[in-house]
Amino acid sequence: MMIDDDMETGTLGGYQERPRTFPNMRSKAYTPLIFRILLGINVRVLFTILLLGLGAIFYMGASTSTIIVFVLTICILSFLVAMYLMKWVLAKDEGPPEMVQIADAIRDGAEGFIRTQYGSISKMAMLLAFIILCIYLFRTPTPQMEASGMGRSTSAYITVASFLLGALCSGFAGYVGMWVSVRANVRVSSAARRSAREALQVATRAGGLSAIIVVGMAVIGIAVLYATFYVWLGVDSPGSMKVTDLPLLLVGYGFGASFVALFAQLGGGIYTKAADVGADLVGKVEQGIPEDDPRNPAVIADLVGDNVGDCAARGADLFESIAAEIISAMILGGTMAQRCKIEDPSGFILFPLVIHSFDLVVSSVGIFSIRGTRESGVLAPMEDPMAILQKGYSVTIVLAIVAFGLSTRWLLYVEQAPSAWFNFALCGLVGIITAYIFVWITKYYTDYKHEPVRTLALSSSTGHGTNIIAGVSLGLESTALPVLVISVSIISAFWLGQTSGLIDEAGNQTGGLFGTAVATMGMLSTAAYILTMDMFGPIADNAGGIVEMSQQPESVREITDVLDAVGNTTKATTKGFAIGSAALASFLLFSAYMDEVSTFAREPFKQVDIAIPEVFIGGLLGSMLIFVFSAWACAAVGRTAQEVVNEVRRQFIERPGIMDYKEKPDYARCVAIVAAASLKEMIKPGALAIISPIAVGFLFRILGYYTGHPLLGAKVVASMLMFATVSGILMALFLNTAGGAWDNAKKYIETGALGGKGSEAHKAAITGDTVGDPFKDTAGPSIHVLIKMLATITLVMAPIFL
Repeated sequence: MMIDDDMETGTLGGYQERPRTFPNMRSKAYTPLIFRILLGINVRVLFTILLLGLGAIFYMGASTSTIIVFVLTICILSFLVAMYLMKWVLAKDEGPPEMVQIADAIRDGAEGFIRTQYGSISKMAMLLAFIILCIYLFRTPTPQMEASGMGRSTSAYITVASFLLGALCSGFAGYVGMWVSVRANVRVSSAARRSAREALQVATRAGGLSAIIVVGMAVIGIAVLYATFYVWLGVDSPGSMKVTDLPLLLVGYGFGASFVALFAQLGGGIYTKAADVGADLVGKVEQGIPEDDPRNPAVIADLVGDNVGDCAARGADLFESIAAEIISAMILGGTMAQRCKIEDPSGFILFPLVIHSFDLVVSSVGIFSIRGTRESGVLAPMEDPMAILQKGYSVTIVLAIVAFGLSTRWLLYVEQAPSAWFNFALCGLVGIITAYIFVWITKYYTDYKHEPVRTLALSSSTGHGTNIIAGVSLGLESTALPVLVISVSIISAFWLGQTSGLIDEAGNQTGGLFGTAVATMGMLSTAAYILTMDMFGPIADNAGGIVEMSQQPESVREITDVLDAVGNTTKATTKGFAIGSAALASFLLFSAYMDEVSTFAREPFKQVDIAIPEVFIGGLLGSMLIFVFSAWACAAVGRTAQEVVNEVRRQFIERPGIMDYKEKPDYARCVAIVAAASLKEMIKPGALAIISPIAVGFLFRILGYYTGHPLLGAKVVASMLMFATVSGILMALFLNTAGGAWDNAKKYIETGALGGKGSEAHKAAITGDTVGDPFKDTAGPSIHVLIKMLATITLVMAPIFL
């Protein structure tokens, strides 16, 4: 297997001879094929090709709309900012040789796994693309297709191309997240030797680099695809497609992004938590050695997992979230503009792209607001890293509110409803406030500065069982406030949109759904900064591991411990944010699905009656899907962790000199075990997620055909999607919050509370943290990707349900 080749152990002396030297796991340097091709091209030729490409993109943008030109310009400028950040981060020193060796091992492990994982995902994507092609070649054309003269084959090839482009961009977003993190970790470790504030700045700017590229890729990908279809199909010319129908051609892009994000999250989540659980159970519990101790054979696999599970997977995840939200909002904006007979609908259709372009601007300002300091040593008493990050977030939010108001006035002002833009600006404000409250709620339940986590830590003093009971109850309770916030935000945004003054031909108020879409945009209008805080967590975690493995002074480890604890909180808060945005985005995608079914069926499809037995069964199947998917994801972590535990125990028995630094652990063996197992284990839950809605819709379509209910398949799938979304939001909230609280309860005890490290309370807290690992980093994040993927797959596969 390719992973095995990349993980060969070097021939170094024993620990007594070279106590700070670690196995060189690099067999040969690896550069991705696309980079090897680009490096082989003459610089002048490459520059010319780049200029021609940019010229073609801007030509298509200018032929489409000045709004597209504005979006493209902002994205290009943001990429230049990202290049500056990359140069700034890479200019930082990597520290002493022992740090560099460990970082090289982590980098090779992560790159080897991502290469193999994406190879597997690409094969599955090509198979699914062929299935989509076959479905669209034989589907019934819509009235819009007939009116524009677009044939089935054109529609099929457009959808497949969109799907593959979305999958490619999502994969690239994930790769960028991993590429940055495996190079920034050692630089944060080195910076921690000089100043806590410098380490914080390096980690934040590295996370910001990934975030800007991920968000920029999502925005420019959709903008270029939209402009290409606009010019190629001659949109709005006589006898061609209307611009209000164009966003429907982009649904394949969202599905491709969701497809890659789901498997990236599953595979990366299984990898990182199986390695983490295996390392903790044997190293910390059985052997009593510290976390990230170089004597633990699974420690390199654990550190690799932070990059492939938290950085690569989260990059693909947020890319998919933004892509799905933009496309669904464009569809709803086009539909509303058509019903209201708005003369120039381009403002309503392209509004999401402009909002996320401003996201790149305001988040960049927030990232640069976090500056370093000349002072050395630990953080000053009043200088809390979380408070510094929160200040940057506050700056970003204030600027986002201003940008949102300007954007609504620019693009959503219409003469027939002069005050509509203000109502939609208030919808955006609702979304921004919702995002802030979500971050605060998750922080309250997962930060050990607050009562819930301290109560959970206290329960550890009475044993392992009480710790588990307290953690489960905390996770269950934590679902209440987020659900109330989501409910209020949906109702508020819908009401504001509905009373905006926009009416259709029949005189009905029709802005409610678009108001909810604008609220979702508001929630995601600071997505780049949110992803920055998310990426900060695993980079800081890796930095702490490198410091521990390279046996740096205790003062350096104290700094990275503080950053690591803050990173745990930022990861938990951004997961809460992701669930909230997933809830709103899924609501939009559900509405878009209803509109698409109406288009294909050529009859109204505005409600789903769950009193119909078959429809109720669809809801039960949707809820069941969430629970079975969660079970399979957690079980996959458990099975893989068992293999790691057995391997680590074997090495401690067969190599007793490991504990005395007389023998080296075989890190490569654990890396190979986890990589192979996670690639195998991700297939089963992923296949369940893809096959279930297609199979259910197709079977009930056949049943409806024989019982005289032609829309039965579409109704059952709608019910399945609705119940899966509700169940999935609650399950993800429970899993993410419980897991994050268990983790930080352990961190709180490690600060010296309740007996500190090695105490009975600490051992019970480790058990809770071990139970919570697959909750918060595998099943939980995968579920909120799943519910959005279910929505996009039903949009793409709608023809087979009718």
